[in-house]
Amino acid sequence: MKSFHPPVRTLMGPGPSDVNPRILEALSRPTIGHLDPAFIQMMDETKLLLQQAFKTDNELTMPVSAPGSAGMETVFTNLLERGDKVIICQNGVFGGRMKENVERCGAEAIMVEDAWGSTIDIDKAEQALTDTPDAKAIAFVHAETSTGVRSDVQALCGLAAKYDCLSIVDAVTSLGGIELEVDEWGIDAIYSGTQKCLSCVPGLSPVSFSERAARVIRERKSKVQSWFLDLNLVMGYWGSDAKRSYHHTAPVNSLYALHESLLILQEEGLQNAWNRHALNHEALLAGLETLGLKFIVDKEFRLPQLNAVSFPDSIDDATVRSALLNDYNLEIGAGLGALAGSVWRIGLMGFASNKSNVLLCVSVLGNVLAAQGMPVDVSKAVAAVGAVYAA
Repeated sequence: MKSFHPPVRTLMGPGPSDVNPRILEALSRPTIGHLDPAFIQMMDETKLLLQQAFKTDNELTMPVSAPGSAGMETVFTNLLERGDKVIICQNGVFGGRMKENVERCGAEAIMVEDAWGSTIDIDKAEQALTDTPDAKAIAFVHAETSTGVRSDVQALCGLAAKYDCLSIVDAVTSLGGIELEVDEWGIDAIYSGTQKCLSCVPGLSPVSFSERAARVIRERKSKVQSWFLDLNLVMGYWGSDAKRSYHHTAPVNSLYALHESLLILQEEGLQNAWNRHALNHEALLAGLETLGLKFIVDKEFRLPQLNAVSFPDSIDDATVRSALLNDYNLEIGAGLGALAGSVWRIGLMGFASNKSNVLLCVSVLGNVLAAQGMPVDVSKAVAAVGAVYAA
């Protein structure tokens, strides 16, 4: 065996996304102890930067030392107890994972299902809350990675407030890519991931809880079923007290990377980052539609950072993705679940959301489609991209 040296890829799938070289450099800095005063100072800065990214003043804001799926589990295991009822709005894969978490907590999941590729129906969600007056929470995905759909968080959180229950939001793919206002929208519990629009390495999950949600955690009747994810314990390490208590060995260098990632986001400005993702999406849209591909999500609810496109039956999904990867070092994503084999998921997340990547994707995808016999005009598609940027 020899040292592993990965190929250099352009990552335009559903995640991870391309990592900014500044973040890779941050990973290589000297490792210090996770209770070192210098490290604790960096932790405090990371927490403040996360609050700014989430647009919240929540004291209980921190990165969980594990990927976004652990952030999801952190939220559900800390807020739920056996016998609780939760309304789950599902319109893709990750609503289904919410259901799994609820049931593993011994709680009851009441499902509100919408078609994959469509946004969450607000009226159906309200009917479920009306029918379940003792629901403890309503949970939903802001940016559904499996379909490229955005849901109306503000309206759904408004329902949670109206029916006096908690709101739980999956923001794994939305944080840093589209508008997200935790305090203004009244979000009680939210989790995200570092490997999407933050363009950091995988392995951390930012979470934030309102004071109302934090009080639910403090006043639990039973212990959190996961010792590692029990926030009553973890906050002894991530809390604001000067003396930090040991809970687990934090992923020191990964936290350097997250700190750098959040600094980059702060330097760009949240609104500028949202605008950049939107512009590059419009350019990609123009190019792909000129190639003859169709977007499966209505324009009003499309995610700029995760583009789900269908392709003709004559095109072989795996062959195209394999050619892009092996011939051009470009990764795009396959469809998941009900959409497997019928769509590609093309990411424009974080550092990967740039003009060069849009032009690369449109041109080389056009070449591969032409090789499969699809009548495409690659030069016309590239010109359509250029027209968006020139406007």
